[in-house]
Amino acid sequence: MKIVVLDGAIENPGDLSWSGFEALGELTVYDETITDEDLILSRIGDAQAVLTNKTPLSASIIEKAPNLAYIGVLATGYNVVDVDAAKKRGVPVTNIPGYGTEAVAQFAIAMLLEICCHVGHHAQAVRDGLWSACGQWCFWDYPIMELAGKTMGVIGYGSIGQATARIARALGMEVLFNSAHPKPELESEHCRWADLDELFARSDVITLHCPLFPSTKGIISREAIAKMKNGVILLNTARGPLVDEQALADALNAGKVRAAGLDVVAEEPIPPDHPLLRAPNCFITPHIAWASRESRQRLMDMAVENLRAFQAGAPIHIVDV
Repeated sequence: MKIVVLDGAIENPGDLSWSGFEALGELTVYDETITDEDLILSRIGDAQAVLTNKTPLSASIIEKAPNLAYIGVLATGYNVVDVDAAKKRGVPVTNIPGYGTEAVAQFAIAMLLEICCHVGHHAQAVRDGLWSACGQWCFWDYPIMELAGKTMGVIGYGSIGQATARIARALGMEVLFNSAHPKPELESEHCRWADLDELFARSDVITLHCPLFPSTKGIISREAIAKMKNGVILLNTARGPLVDEQALADALNAGKVRAAGLDVVAEEPIPPDHPLLRAPNCFITPHIAWASRESRQRLMDMAVENLRAFQAGAPIHIVDV
């Protein structure tokens, strides 16, 4: 079997091994592939198995790739693949669920703690001599916020949402969560399901862990923000288009939203003229919540197992059914 990885550098910048795939066939790995259809098709060539992280596989590409029999997405989200076109052609599409649960939950909380404590800012202030110059035994120039007793609203209560809520509870926070349907088996005295209106109204912190579907695109809209508490904190480590970014920038500028921690934006990499780059108290990181070495190794192992299962005639983690 000929196997092509279209954009392997993100998953493996050099600290992991592709040997698992090499054992399954003739492997070609490209570090990245720009979104040009002719280039994508030329790199796929006559390969039977194609793996992609963010290189899009459109209906046209899927129809024109002569030997395509398997698509593996090196991520949990699979919106880069036209799944309907793949299904029409009989090509299974697999993804990697759950590989980054702990890493993403940890990162969401790390962003929250940075917003509340401004550790990086104050460490730099010490290096810049501000503590020495002030003459006092302590120094701070940002408000510091305690999380115990505050309420976290978790939108999307799959494995990552649940892991984030678990850490929030360890910090003494109350948890409201919203999912497509109530989950009474996951409720407790300090953690319960709420509809979006209640979650918006009661949460001090709102964190997004839901998938990007037409029904969730823009779930954080101008109208939703208006329903939130003054001074709410918003975290997004899921997908950028979940948020109306101009509405969020306006809310940050107006002080309605105290701060935002965003690891994702609608257009990546972020354009230099993006309104959120000029908004106050907006912490933006370059889509790295998932990228611990441990989670990337899990991703690699699961991607190999997905392809091995396909070759054995018992495919797993199929998304197009």
